[in-house]
Amino acid sequence: MSVLRLSGTVTRGEQMLALRRRRMAAAHPFFRGGFRPFFFGGPAWAVIALTIWLLSLSGAITIPAAIGALAWHRHEMLFGFVGAVIAGFLLTAIPNWTGRLPIAGWPLAGLFGLWVAARLALLFSTFTGLWPCAILDVGFFLTLGLLAAREVLSANNRNAPVVGMVLLFAVANAFDYLAAAGMISSSDLGWQMAIAIVVLLISLIGGRIIPSFTRNWMVKRDRRDNLPTQPGKFDRAVIGTTAIALLAWLSGPAEAPTGMLVLLAAVLQAVRLARWSGIRTLADPLVFILHVGYAWLPIGLTLLGLSLMSYVPRSAAVHALTAGAMATTILAVMTRASLGHTARELKANTATITLYVLVTVGAVLRVSASLTLIDYRIGMDVAGSAWGAALLLFLVAYAPVLWKPRLGE
Repeated sequence: MSVLRLSGTVTRGEQMLALRRRRMAAAHPFFRGGFRPFFFGGPAWAVIALTIWLLSLSGAITIPAAIGALAWHRHEMLFGFVGAVIAGFLLTAIPNWTGRLPIAGWPLAGLFGLWVAARLALLFSTFTGLWPCAILDVGFFLTLGLLAAREVLSANNRNAPVVGMVLLFAVANAFDYLAAAGMISSSDLGWQMAIAIVVLLISLIGGRIIPSFTRNWMVKRDRRDNLPTQPGKFDRAVIGTTAIALLAWLSGPAEAPTGMLVLLAAVLQAVRLARWSGIRTLADPLVFILHVGYAWLPIGLTLLGLSLMSYVPRSAAVHALTAGAMATTILAVMTRASLGHTARELKANTATITLYVLVTVGAVLRVSASLTLIDYRIGMDVAGSAWGAALLLFLVAYAPVLWKPRLGE
């Protein structure tokens, strides 16, 4: 121990730690962890945005956004809903990665307020103009990424690539605004880049937590044969192949060679999933749903590869990856993290199981509608209702968990 420490001098790091502890103690429970406001706000906004979108489709209302209704719907599902959950997950995971206290209190409230302001600005961008929306929206992800970078780099943590993906998400968001303003030639680059980033995040993070949670569950039940292992060379090869395939999708025209590369990534992702023995966790919905969510990745990539070869509509692939992989994984992570980080029992009640069923039914119907396996309009309506009901049920069931103090506090 140094002379300065022996003489009672407090370092700047210790001062910051003490400040964060005071913020944690003084903050409302809703702002004592990043998962609380963002896991509540993200689904709440998704339900609102989905309702507005369905009303717009029926002709009942006109969305007061400066961009088209479809572009607004797509942007808000990706950068609004999914972006909020990424923020909640990242801000909650970083303290576990680094051993530092979470961002809480007024700094967290300010970050959440920035996200809310961006949502409202774009919804009413006919009146506010497009550039203020872009500044708020892109600024939110840049702020999130820089905050995360500060924490991860200070701890010399291995998760810097995850932070890099968040900053790339900000770039994708900026591209989407530039496309809306007619300043870049590709109108699809922003949202396609966002999908690619989230797919890689699911591959990277899901590839860690799914085998880990599955292994722990099996060990507790004394099922020690063929236990899933942590990521190795094969897993890195799968992620690398998927990244190359998605980059080819982003950078080139829809051609058969790109489609074949994406199909290869789909096969490798399916093999990776099979190695985790997910069917053995059917008795525990909290674990099994993680496997279901990940299963949509090879399905979505398969449909994407086929769409690049003009065998199926692109919308089928897009919704398999979004309404399927993203939405299912999001609900799986939000339910488990909300229970675990508030010291509640990791057990799926009836409401939780029901919302898992609803989001799965919604995804299956939405993809089926795109593939014309069912009536398109009916499929759209029922799928949207099921998907929205899953998120609404999450809000009803988990609002008390997110708004109230951690058990024992």
